[in-house]
Amino acid sequence: MDFDWIGAAFDLSLLPPKDIEESFEDPFSIKLLPDGQQGSAEARYYNLGKSLQGKSVFSVFWTDGKHYRVIFARLMTSGEHDFFERKKAEEL
Repeated sequence: MDFDWIGAAFDLSLLPPKDIEESFEDPFSIKLLPDGQQGSAEARYYNLGKSLQGKSVFSVFWTDGKHYRVIFARLMTSGEHDFFERKKAEEL
């Protein structure tokens, strides 16, 4: 995966790019397309995944299939974390 961090519009000191990138590579990561964005060239997706240090990361991103641009990232809320863990348990 090729990430574009130039001009990130959020504070990368709170959640380093390494942790965000690792959350995308999590084998249990969940990528979602919000309702109403199907077929849009500018579609924004959600990613829920964990870094190697176990940080639960929620990201909003854009991709052209090769390059990824993270628009926003933060630690998951408790509800998002519960959803992530339920989906992960369904896969096991």
